[in-house]
Amino acid sequence: VPGPLQVEYYTQRAGAGLILTEGTMIEKVGSEWSNAPGIYTDEQVNGWRKVLDSVHARQSFMYLQLWHVGRVAHPLLQDGRPSVGPSAIGANGGKFRQLPGAPGYVVPEAIEDPTSYIELYRKAAERAKEAGFDGVELHSANGYLPHQFIDNTSNKRTDEWGGSVENRCRFPLRVIDELCSVYGNNRVGIKLSPGGGYNDMGMSEKDTSETFGYLIQELSTRRIAYIQLARYWDLGDPLKRGIEVDVFQWKKLINSEHTALLVNTNYNAEEGEKTLQAGLADAIVFGRFYIANPDLAERLI
Repeated sequence: VPGPLQVEYYTQRAGAGLILTEGTMIEKVGSEWSNAPGIYTDEQVNGWRKVLDSVHARQSFMYLQLWHVGRVAHPLLQDGRPSVGPSAIGANGGKFRQLPGAPGYVVPEAIEDPTSYIELYRKAAERAKEAGFDGVELHSANGYLPHQFIDNTSNKRTDEWGGSVENRCRFPLRVIDELCSVYGNNRVGIKLSPGGGYNDMGMSEKDTSETFGYLIQELSTRRIAYIQLARYWDLGDPLKRGIEVDVFQWKKLINSEHTALLVNTNYNAEEGEKTLQAGLADAIVFGRFYIANPDLAERLI
Protein backbone atom coordinates (compact mmCIF):
# COMPACT_ATOMS: atom_id res chain seq x y z
CA VAL A 1 0.00 0.00 0.00
CA PRO A 2 1.54 3.35 -1.00
CA GLY A 3 2.16 5.54 2.04
CA PRO A 4 3.94 8.78 2.99
CA LEU A 5 7.27 7.53 1.62
CA GLN A 6 5.76 6.99 -1.84
CA VAL A 7 4.08 10.41 -1.71
CA GLU A 8 7.45 12.00 -0.99
CA TYR A 9 9.33 9.88 -3.54
CA TYR A 10 7.07 10.60 -6.50
CA THR A 11 6.52 14.24 -5.57
CA GLN A 12 10.29 14.76 -5.56
CA ARG A 13 10.34 13.53 -9.16
CA ALA A 14 7.35 15.52 -10.37
CA GLY A 15 9.62 17.72 -12.46
CA ALA A 16 9.26 15.08 -15.15
CA GLY A 17 6.66 15.70 -17.81
CA LEU A 18 5.37 12.15 -17.37
CA ILE A 19 6.05 9.76 -14.50
CA LEU A 20 5.72 6.03 -15.15
CA THR A 21 5.35 4.19 -11.85
CA GLU A 22 7.20 1.14 -10.69
CA GLY A 23 5.63 -2.18 -11.67
CA THR A 24 2.34 -2.46 -9.79
CA MET A 25 0.65 -5.80 -9.17
CA ILE A 26 -2.81 -6.44 -10.61
CA GLU A 27 -3.46 -9.23 -8.08
CA LYS A 28 -1.80 -10.54 -4.94
CA VAL A 29 -0.13 -13.26 -7.00
CA GLY A 30 2.43 -12.19 -9.57
CA SER A 31 5.45 -10.36 -8.14
CA GLU A 32 9.17 -11.07 -8.21
CA TRP A 33 9.76 -8.93 -5.13
CA SER A 34 8.61 -8.71 -1.54
CA ASN A 35 6.40 -5.73 -0.65
CA ALA A 36 5.73 -4.69 -4.26
CA PRO A 37 2.87 -2.19 -4.63
CA GLY A 38 -0.54 -3.24 -5.90
CA ILE A 39 -3.76 -1.84 -7.32
CA TYR A 40 -6.20 -4.63 -6.41
CA THR A 41 -7.65 -3.35 -3.09
CA ASP A 42 -9.51 -0.24 -1.97
CA GLU A 43 -6.72 0.52 0.50
CA GLN A 44 -4.19 0.56 -2.32
CA VAL A 45 -6.41 2.83 -4.41
CA ASN A 46 -6.65 5.28 -1.52
CA GLY A 47 -2.89 5.18 -1.02
CA TRP A 48 -2.21 5.91 -4.68
CA ARG A 49 -4.78 8.71 -4.64
CA LYS A 50 -2.66 10.60 -2.10
CA VAL A 51 0.38 10.16 -4.33
CA LEU A 52 -1.55 11.45 -7.35
CA ASP A 53 -2.93 14.46 -5.50
CA SER A 54 0.60 15.55 -4.60
CA VAL A 55 2.07 14.90 -8.06
CA HIS A 56 -0.79 16.68 -9.81
CA ALA A 57 -0.32 19.68 -7.51
CA ARG A 58 3.10 20.05 -9.15
CA GLN A 59 1.53 19.98 -12.63
CA SER A 60 2.97 16.59 -13.59
CA PHE A 61 1.26 13.56 -15.13
CA MET A 62 1.47 9.98 -13.93
CA TYR A 63 0.73 6.62 -15.58
CA LEU A 64 0.42 3.38 -13.62
CA GLN A 65 2.52 0.48 -14.90
CA LEU A 66 0.34 -2.65 -14.75
CA TRP A 67 2.47 -5.65 -13.84
CA HIS A 68 2.14 -9.42 -13.58
CA VAL A 69 5.33 -11.46 -13.67
CA GLY A 70 3.71 -14.80 -14.51
CA ARG A 71 6.13 -17.71 -14.41
CA VAL A 72 8.95 -15.79 -12.69
CA ALA A 73 7.05 -15.42 -9.43
CA HIS A 74 7.74 -17.82 -6.56
CA PRO A 75 5.07 -19.59 -4.46
CA LEU A 76 6.79 -18.50 -1.23
CA LEU A 77 6.15 -14.87 -2.18
CA GLN A 78 2.43 -15.45 -2.71
CA ASP A 79 1.15 -17.50 0.21
CA GLY A 80 2.08 -20.78 -1.44
CA ARG A 81 -0.01 -20.21 -4.55
CA PRO A 82 1.69 -21.50 -7.72
CA SER A 83 3.26 -19.29 -10.33
CA VAL A 84 1.55 -19.33 -13.72
CA GLY A 85 2.50 -18.92 -17.35
CA PRO A 86 1.23 -19.58 -20.85
CA SER A 87 2.85 -23.03 -20.70
CA ALA A 88 4.31 -25.24 -17.99
CA ILE A 89 7.85 -24.18 -18.87
CA GLY A 90 10.07 -22.76 -16.14
CA ALA A 91 12.61 -20.02 -16.70
CA ASN A 92 16.30 -20.68 -16.09
CA GLY A 93 18.99 -18.81 -14.23
CA GLY A 94 17.16 -16.70 -11.67
CA LYS A 95 17.44 -16.77 -7.89
CA PHE A 96 15.15 -15.33 -5.24
CA ARG A 97 17.87 -14.02 -2.95
CA GLN A 98 15.35 -12.55 -0.52
CA LEU A 99 14.07 -16.07 0.25
CA PRO A 100 15.83 -18.62 2.50
CA GLY A 101 18.28 -20.66 0.47
CA ALA A 102 17.92 -18.37 -2.56
CA PRO A 103 15.74 -20.80 -4.57
CA GLY A 104 15.49 -20.57 -8.34
CA TYR A 105 12.55 -20.33 -10.68
CA VAL A 106 9.86 -22.99 -10.48
CA VAL A 107 7.87 -24.68 -13.22
CA PRO A 108 4.62 -22.72 -13.51
CA GLU A 109 1.11 -24.00 -13.97
CA ALA A 110 -0.17 -23.42 -17.50
CA ILE A 111 -2.96 -20.85 -17.50
CA GLU A 112 -6.18 -22.61 -18.43
CA ASP A 113 -8.17 -19.52 -19.41
CA PRO A 114 -6.11 -16.46 -20.43
CA THR A 115 -9.25 -14.30 -20.55
CA SER A 116 -9.41 -14.43 -16.74
CA TYR A 117 -6.07 -12.59 -16.62
CA ILE A 118 -7.17 -10.12 -19.27
CA GLU A 119 -10.08 -9.33 -16.95
CA LEU A 120 -7.64 -8.74 -14.07
CA TYR A 121 -5.84 -6.13 -16.15
CA ARG A 122 -9.14 -4.42 -16.97
CA LYS A 123 -10.16 -4.29 -13.32
CA ALA A 124 -6.73 -2.90 -12.41
CA ALA A 125 -7.18 -0.14 -15.00
CA GLU A 126 -10.56 0.72 -13.51
CA ARG A 127 -8.99 1.02 -10.08
CA ALA A 128 -6.15 3.11 -11.50
CA LYS A 129 -8.69 5.50 -12.97
CA GLU A 130 -10.49 5.64 -9.62
CA ALA A 131 -7.19 6.56 -7.94
CA GLY A 132 -6.67 9.41 -10.38
CA PHE A 133 -3.94 8.11 -12.68
CA ASP A 134 -3.74 9.97 -15.99
CA GLY A 135 -3.27 6.72 -17.88
CA VAL A 136 -1.84 3.20 -17.69
CA GLU A 137 1.07 1.32 -19.20
CA LEU A 138 1.02 -2.42 -19.86
CA HIS A 139 4.33 -3.92 -18.76
CA SER A 140 4.81 -6.35 -21.62
CA ALA A 141 8.61 -6.52 -21.39
CA ASN A 142 11.39 -8.16 -19.38
CA GLY A 143 10.02 -11.68 -19.47
CA TYR A 144 6.84 -10.89 -17.56
CA LEU A 145 3.45 -12.46 -18.28
CA PRO A 146 2.48 -10.69 -21.54
CA HIS A 147 6.03 -11.15 -22.85
CA GLN A 148 5.82 -14.85 -22.00
CA PHE A 149 2.83 -15.15 -24.33
CA ILE A 150 4.69 -13.29 -27.09
CA ASP A 151 7.90 -15.33 -26.98
CA ASN A 152 7.85 -18.74 -28.67
CA THR A 153 10.35 -20.19 -26.19
CA SER A 154 7.99 -19.71 -23.23
CA ASN A 155 4.70 -20.17 -25.09
CA LYS A 156 4.16 -23.66 -26.50
CA ARG A 157 0.36 -23.58 -26.49
CA THR A 158 -1.55 -25.24 -29.31
CA ASP A 159 -4.79 -23.29 -28.92
CA GLU A 160 -5.69 -19.77 -30.10
CA TRP A 161 -3.18 -18.28 -27.63
CA GLY A 162 -0.05 -19.92 -29.05
CA GLY A 163 1.74 -21.11 -32.16
CA SER A 164 1.51 -18.45 -34.86
CA VAL A 165 2.72 -14.88 -34.48
CA GLU A 166 -0.89 -13.69 -34.45
CA ASN A 167 -1.87 -16.15 -31.72
CA ARG A 168 1.13 -15.36 -29.51
CA CYS A 169 0.39 -11.64 -29.74
CA ARG A 170 -3.29 -12.15 -28.99
CA PHE A 171 -2.90 -11.86 -25.21
CA PRO A 172 -1.15 -8.45 -25.03
CA LEU A 173 -3.37 -7.04 -27.77
CA ARG A 174 -6.52 -8.17 -25.98
CA VAL A 175 -5.23 -6.62 -22.77
CA ILE A 176 -4.53 -3.35 -24.59
CA ASP A 177 -8.06 -3.37 -26.02
CA GLU A 178 -9.49 -3.71 -22.51
CA LEU A 179 -7.28 -0.93 -21.15
CA CYS A 180 -8.41 1.32 -24.00
CA SER A 181 -12.03 0.56 -23.15
CA VAL A 182 -11.39 1.99 -19.68
CA TYR A 183 -9.12 4.94 -20.44
CA GLY A 184 -9.47 5.64 -24.14
CA ASN A 185 -6.74 4.89 -26.67
CA ASN A 186 -4.78 8.09 -26.07
CA ARG A 187 -4.22 7.31 -22.38
CA VAL A 188 -2.75 3.82 -22.80
CA GLY A 189 0.88 2.83 -23.41
CA ILE A 190 2.89 -0.37 -23.58
CA LYS A 191 6.46 -1.36 -22.77
CA LEU A 192 8.25 -3.98 -24.88
CA SER A 193 11.77 -5.43 -24.82
CA PRO A 194 12.21 -7.10 -28.23
CA GLY A 195 15.79 -8.25 -27.62
CA GLY A 196 14.75 -10.37 -24.65
CA GLY A 197 17.42 -11.72 -22.33
CA TYR A 198 16.10 -10.69 -18.94
CA ASN A 199 14.24 -13.51 -17.14
CA ASP A 200 15.43 -16.09 -19.69
CA MET A 201 13.66 -14.71 -22.75
CA GLY A 202 14.97 -14.86 -26.28
CA MET A 203 13.77 -15.75 -29.76
CA SER A 204 15.85 -15.99 -32.91
CA GLU A 205 16.55 -12.76 -34.78
CA LYS A 206 14.11 -13.79 -37.53
CA ASP A 207 11.31 -14.62 -35.09
CA THR A 208 11.97 -11.45 -33.12
CA SER A 209 11.73 -9.27 -36.21
CA GLU A 210 8.54 -10.94 -37.44
CA THR A 211 6.81 -11.12 -34.07
CA PHE A 212 7.48 -7.58 -32.92
CA GLY A 213 6.90 -6.19 -36.39
CA TYR A 214 3.39 -7.64 -36.34
CA LEU A 215 2.74 -6.61 -32.74
CA ILE A 216 3.92 -3.02 -33.16
CA GLN A 217 1.91 -2.59 -36.34
CA GLU A 218 -1.21 -3.85 -34.59
CA LEU A 219 -0.57 -1.54 -31.65
CA SER A 220 -0.18 1.40 -34.00
CA THR A 221 -3.56 0.73 -35.61
CA ARG A 222 -5.09 1.05 -32.14
CA ARG A 223 -3.71 4.61 -31.87
CA ILE A 224 -2.51 4.18 -28.32
CA ALA A 225 -0.57 6.99 -26.63
CA TYR A 226 2.87 5.45 -26.97
CA ILE A 227 4.97 2.37 -27.52
CA GLN A 228 8.03 2.16 -25.27
CA LEU A 229 10.88 0.00 -26.57
CA ALA A 230 13.65 -1.11 -24.23
CA ARG A 231 17.06 -1.78 -25.73
CA TYR A 232 18.84 -5.06 -25.02
CA TRP A 233 20.63 -5.02 -21.65
CA ASP A 234 23.54 -7.46 -21.47
CA LEU A 235 23.98 -7.17 -17.69
CA GLY A 236 20.41 -8.38 -17.24
CA ASP A 237 21.06 -11.45 -19.39
CA PRO A 238 23.49 -13.75 -17.54
CA LEU A 239 22.55 -16.72 -19.73
CA LYS A 240 23.04 -14.67 -22.92
CA ARG A 241 19.63 -15.66 -24.24
CA GLY A 242 18.77 -12.31 -25.78
CA ILE A 243 20.01 -10.56 -28.89
CA GLU A 244 21.07 -7.05 -29.82
CA VAL A 245 18.33 -5.60 -31.99
CA ASP A 246 17.88 -2.16 -33.51
CA VAL A 247 14.68 -0.98 -31.84
CA PHE A 248 14.36 1.80 -34.41
CA GLN A 249 13.73 -0.72 -37.21
CA TRP A 250 10.05 -0.66 -36.24
CA LYS A 251 9.64 3.13 -36.16
CA LYS A 252 8.29 3.12 -39.72
CA LEU A 253 5.38 0.93 -38.57
CA ILE A 254 4.18 3.50 -36.04
CA ASN A 255 1.74 6.23 -37.07
CA SER A 256 3.46 9.16 -35.41
CA GLU A 257 0.35 11.34 -35.68
CA HIS A 258 -1.30 9.26 -32.97
CA THR A 259 1.34 7.11 -31.25
CA ALA A 260 4.66 8.28 -29.81
CA LEU A 261 7.81 6.15 -29.74
CA LEU A 262 9.59 6.10 -26.39
CA VAL A 263 12.94 4.35 -25.89
CA ASN A 264 14.97 3.44 -22.83
CA THR A 265 17.84 1.43 -21.31
CA ASN A 266 21.27 2.90 -20.62
CA TYR A 267 20.67 6.30 -22.16
CA ASN A 268 22.59 9.27 -20.84
CA ALA A 269 21.69 12.90 -21.50
CA GLU A 270 24.01 13.25 -24.50
CA GLU A 271 22.86 10.12 -26.33
CA GLY A 272 19.25 10.86 -25.50
CA GLU A 273 19.50 14.36 -26.97
CA LYS A 274 21.16 13.04 -30.14
CA THR A 275 18.41 10.42 -30.51
CA LEU A 276 15.70 13.06 -30.27
CA GLN A 277 17.49 15.50 -32.58
CA ALA A 278 17.84 12.74 -35.19
CA GLY A 279 14.10 12.15 -35.07
CA LEU A 280 14.53 8.52 -34.05
CA ALA A 281 12.23 8.76 -31.02
CA ASP A 282 9.77 11.14 -29.43
CA ALA A 283 10.99 10.80 -25.83
CA ILE A 284 13.67 9.13 -23.72
CA VAL A 285 12.67 7.23 -20.58
CA PHE A 286 15.07 7.33 -17.62
CA GLY A 287 14.86 4.89 -14.72
CA ARG A 288 18.01 4.49 -12.63
CA PHE A 289 19.12 8.09 -13.19
CA TYR A 290 15.78 9.27 -11.85
CA ILE A 291 16.01 7.02 -8.82
CA ALA A 292 19.39 8.55 -7.98
CA ASN A 293 18.50 12.13 -8.98
CA PRO A 294 15.01 13.33 -8.03
CA ASP A 295 15.71 16.62 -9.83
CA LEU A 296 16.95 14.97 -13.03
CA ALA A 297 14.68 17.03 -15.29
CA GLU A 298 15.96 20.27 -13.81
CA ARG A 299 19.55 19.08 -14.19
CA LEU A 300 19.04 18.30 -17.89
CA ILE A 301 17.35 21.57 -18.83
